[in-house]
Amino acid sequence: MRLFIAINFDRKMLDSLTEFQASLRKQEVTGNYTTEENLHLTLAFIGDYNDPDAVLEAMEQSAFRPMEIRLDGVGSFGDLFWVGLAENKPLFAYVKRLRRELAAAGIPFDGKRFSPHVTLIRRASARGGGAIPVAEAPAGSMLATRVSLMRSDRGKNGMIYTEIGCVE
Repeated sequence: MRLFIAINFDRKMLDSLTEFQASLRKQEVTGNYTTEENLHLTLAFIGDYNDPDAVLEAMEQSAFRPMEIRLDGVGSFGDLFWVGLAENKPLFAYVKRLRRELAAAGIPFDGKRFSPHVTLIRRASARGGGAIPVAEAPAGSMLATRVSLMRSDRGKNGMIYTEIGCVE
């Protein structure tokens, strides 16, 4: 079972992100666009792990508290195009607690530095090969009231993400 821990977005945030994706399509930006149902903020990627109950226990121990999150800017990691999140000390503090609890429970996770972003396009390419045109980055904010344990399965048309538990 491939697992990750994420914040899933409310309708208003999803609308902001998908409208921005639509504007990129109109500007002939190509690539593998993340489907609406897969847009999320990853807090910890666990990968193959067959004890979701242990992960949920670590999530419960990490004391999640509701927090405001806000979209802020765009960027890329190679050909992966993303929308960033505004600086958020409570979010970073939570991720630190979460990862400490995962480690204490012996649950493996990707230990890369947390860089809060929402992946919009994989293998992104602008018409003519230049920079991806962005006149205005998407705006949006929401109160995150829960953290979700997600399962990732490969479907015939891409990845399928399913919530298998949450902490509020």
